[in-house]
Amino acid sequence: MSARTHTRPHPVLRGGVDSRLPWWALVLPALAFVTLLALVLNPSDAHAATAEPGITHLLERAQQLITR
Repeated sequence: MSARTHTRPHPVLRGGVDSRLPWWALVLPALAFVTLLALVLNPSDAHAATAEPGITHLLERAQQLITR
């Protein structure tokens, strides 16, 4: 004798929950992909960020104070 299987009913969406993605959830990853692809195709445009000498000096001072 086989047992009957019970299927779960589909969850009811309450409160008007929208299942669509916001516009930025699709645009931002696409923009990041295009930007990285452009950097791979033309690496001469990719420049390393340089820190200001004042900021570097400040960080070194902070490190010295913390390590004391």
